[in-house]
Amino acid sequence: MNLTSPSQVKAWCIENGFHPNKVLGQNFLIDQNALKAIVDAGLEGIGDQGSGIRVLEIGPGLGVLTEEMLKRGCEVVAVEKDPILAARLEKDAKAKTEVEPWWGNLTVIAGDALEVIARPETWNLKPETFEAMISNLPYQAGTRILLELVKARELPSMTVLVQTEVAERLAAKEGSKTRGLAGVWAQLDYDVKIVRKVTASCFWPRPEIGSSVVRLVRHDRNAGLSPEERDLFHRLTKQAFEHRRKQLGSIFKDMIQSTARAEELSNEDWIQLTKGLIG
Repeated sequence: MNLTSPSQVKAWCIENGFHPNKVLGQNFLIDQNALKAIVDAGLEGIGDQGSGIRVLEIGPGLGVLTEEMLKRGCEVVAVEKDPILAARLEKDAKAKTEVEPWWGNLTVIAGDALEVIARPETWNLKPETFEAMISNLPYQAGTRILLELVKARELPSMTVLVQTEVAERLAAKEGSKTRGLAGVWAQLDYDVKIVRKVTASCFWPRPEIGSSVVRLVRHDRNAGLSPEERDLFHRLTKQAFEHRRKQLGSIFKDMIQSTARAEELSNEDWIQLTKGLIG
């Protein structure tokens, strides 16, 4: 099956009585150009553009990204929540391995990504062994999944396809109207860049809004923060953005004397506030 052919994807779904689940955010990528752009961006600067690279994929769906990465020589561990899609991908890989040996570099984990991230040892998964994460994240849980991975700081790079509004929040700098908790947390340990936009017509079923490819590359500028400082950083910023219309002095009373609002502060500002409170 050509996974970038809308007619063939639809035909498989009809033949197998499969209905894409909106709750799980199942919008399958069906555009060849967008597909290559995502994988190109995800493998940029890593080894020999795929050969022997260990990649984590969350929400592979029918496996369009999976297949492209395997063809390029990557070793892929794909985490799929939908049991039907997980079984289909694993069965397809086994059937094709004899003719196309690179399918043997695929491991499928049938499970909820959030549970896998929280307890990787249950699936014998070692996040620190991955060199990248490349995924078309499910719309509903995508931001939460990404922030859990960001906080873990174990992946050197993450290239994901998310709703454009999510991508803009992740990349937003201080003073921007789109600045929010997601961007503050992501930028604490990752440099964030929007690579390109992907129109809604590149998916089936077609979502109501467009998507963007965003790349996060881990930096070490804040590697020296202690666990205590990190914990306070996350608690302070979470509380501040829950009351983003208020000035910080009103939110934190005697703790912080400032007329600024949450989105006006840079990550460096938040770090200095955190260190000052710990003393």
